[in-house]
Amino acid sequence: MLPTDWIEHRRPDGEVLGWMAAEGEGFRVFDLLGRERTAEPVEWLEAEELLEALGIGYLADRWTLRLHDGTERPVRISEASARGITVVGDEFGAASAVGADLDRFRLPFPAPDALQPRV
Repeated sequence: MLPTDWIEHRRPDGEVLGWMAAEGEGFRVFDLLGRERTAEPVEWLEAEELLEALGIGYLADRWTLRLHDGTERPVRISEASARGITVVGDEFGAASAVGADLDRFRLPFPAPDALQPRV
């Protein structure tokens, strides 16, 4: 669930890039997965610039999902919003195959630590 005090930031075309939350004299920055992207509060302009530079391209990267039994699955993000995050299994690039019957995993927002960028 999106905190009520988060301020949405959009690209000029209307695409949401993330959010900012006021803290003291500055703002904390959160990406589309709800993960904080600043170590400490920054000024408004710096927060906007950070979200603009971050963009949404990282969502297309490969990720690793650690399941409850401790196994790890390669996944790709198919949906990311404040309502939740959906990832699909991506063994051997399956997420790119047309008509593939993919395993889907619904995750809460903000994304849990079980979802990590694939290294």
